[in-house]
Amino acid sequence: MKKPWITTRGGDKGTTGLGDGSRLPKDHPRVELYGTLDECQAALGLARASCCHGDIREVILRLEEDLGAVMGYLALFPGLPEPEPGALDEIVEKVRAVTGETSRFVRPGDSLPGAALHLARTIARRAERVAVGLQRQGDIGDAPYAWLNRLSDAVYALSLWTDWANRGGR
Repeated sequence: MKKPWITTRGGDKGTTGLGDGSRLPKDHPRVELYGTLDECQAALGLARASCCHGDIREVILRLEEDLGAVMGYLALFPGLPEPEPGALDEIVEKVRAVTGETSRFVRPGDSLPGAALHLARTIARRAERVAVGLQRQGDIGDAPYAWLNRLSDAVYALSLWTDWANRGGR
């Protein structure tokens, strides 16, 4: 019999493998957390694919890559650094520098990339709700939790920038 390629069959009994070789139930909060971030990353990919502004696309791509690293960190792959919230603060500050401060609320359906960013934002908030229990139990540290807490802010800032760019910079 050939060795499985995509289907490993390792999870057929309701567990999943982590990067350190251990296994957890598929409904464990750690697995739920990085699975939720996977959904967020997919929504960000939709936003990037539908966005016609190259500078915004570059920031979304960087955020997608960072999310991949954070998921690996949460899945206990060795050698991955602890996520630092400063990278997300930089995104928010970059948006502020481009658009100026605004209290304008952006409706999710104003554009396709904006809608995808709002979807990513709500998924990020769900991930944070899953993470708070893990942080409270000491299963994830303060810096990774702070990163997760700021993720939805950075994604919302990107939706502001997208709206601003679609309005011709006003």
